[in-house]
Amino acid sequence: MPTVAFATLGCRLNQADTQGLQGALEARGYRLAHGGEAPDVVVVNTCTVTARAEASDRQTIRRLARAHPHAHVVVTGCWAQTDPDAVARLPGVDLVVGNGDKHRLPDLLDGLLSGRGVRGVHVGDVSRIRTIPVMPLGSVAGRSRALLKIQEGCQHRCAFCIVPRARGGSRSQDPKVVLDQIQLLAEAGYREVTLTGVDLGSYGADLVPRTSLAALLRTMVDVRGLRWIRLSSLLPAYFTPELLDVIADCPLIAPHLHVPLQSGSDSVLRRMRRPYTTTMYRRLVERLIVSRPGLGLGADVIVGYPMETDAEFAETMAIVDLLPFSYLHVFPYSDREGTEAARTAGHVDRVTISARSRALRQLASRKNHAFRAALAGSRQEVLVLETRDPMGRLVGLTGNYVEVTFDGPDGLMRSLQAVRVTDVGADETAGELV
Repeated sequence: MPTVAFATLGCRLNQADTQGLQGALEARGYRLAHGGEAPDVVVVNTCTVTARAEASDRQTIRRLARAHPHAHVVVTGCWAQTDPDAVARLPGVDLVVGNGDKHRLPDLLDGLLSGRGVRGVHVGDVSRIRTIPVMPLGSVAGRSRALLKIQEGCQHRCAFCIVPRARGGSRSQDPKVVLDQIQLLAEAGYREVTLTGVDLGSYGADLVPRTSLAALLRTMVDVRGLRWIRLSSLLPAYFTPELLDVIADCPLIAPHLHVPLQSGSDSVLRRMRRPYTTTMYRRLVERLIVSRPGLGLGADVIVGYPMETDAEFAETMAIVDLLPFSYLHVFPYSDREGTEAARTAGHVDRVTISARSRALRQLASRKNHAFRAALAGSRQEVLVLETRDPMGRLVGLTGNYVEVTFDGPDGLMRSLQAVRVTDVGADETAGELV
């Protein structure tokens, strides 16, 4: 059996894609390389969201090619899709496979390993794709958390984003396929499944008959063995009355949402071409907090977008301070070649971007600590993860996305446990088994 190793860079969607590729290759007779075993094939799933991401892609590909000189190196993902020639020129790369051609990887590798296939670039026009191939789930037994891609591509054209070019237009997986996969994951031992997509809230709009994310979630209510369905990033405009009702009424939906903000200034949001205003955002958050007490709320914020003034950044700081965020992902703006933002005049200097990023991260840290401090003394249901923290303690993840460390045996891993939060530090939350 040929062996394969994976390296995944970037977002959760890439992680879900890697899981699908692993399943497809295992179904073809490949197996994961373990420990220090030298793989026959190395697959690098790349990101291209920023220039920094591409630099990390290059570094990873070169490092793995040097570390495994006798392995076939395959590069796929978003950078492979947007700039395949640059990827193919890297030393040691045998195959470049685009996002729309990932499902062909088993056939391409079979040909390469048998000597019948050829090295080269296999990247089609992703804008023409209208469906999502069904990929096997891979070796999932005994795990606690899973990622499941239910949507792909994006119809929005945000000024800073290259993703539509890398992923194509919005398209949805068939609801029956999704439900079958959810049930298989639950039967295989997963207690939590995170639904992922580029533009998750648009799920179902392209299907015939048309459906919605809310309707899909209602079909999952009776899946046995599953504790939480966690939703990945959702734009404010997608929170329809039906979706809000599901989130409020269904205990299967984890009390944790990630709603990207990007900026707290309406003028910056207009330049970004984001499809919402700060008033819409604030009203949504207020409604969510009322409907799901204890909700963990995360957001993405870009700092130093072209032409961002001190006053506009102050608006971002003000709305972050106002709203009950439990964490933020703060991204210092950097140009991505091929986007409208990269061609915009009035770029903010790096020193200012660094200072603003530091200030926002400090505010986010205070918000996170306040959210966790409110849990002190409370009893929380946690899903015990498969790895221990650096101090050797177990790590449990609450429904509202807080990691709690506590002492216990390995036998508790991958199970649901009740813990009492005993101590909240600057960067960690400690507890004890109830």
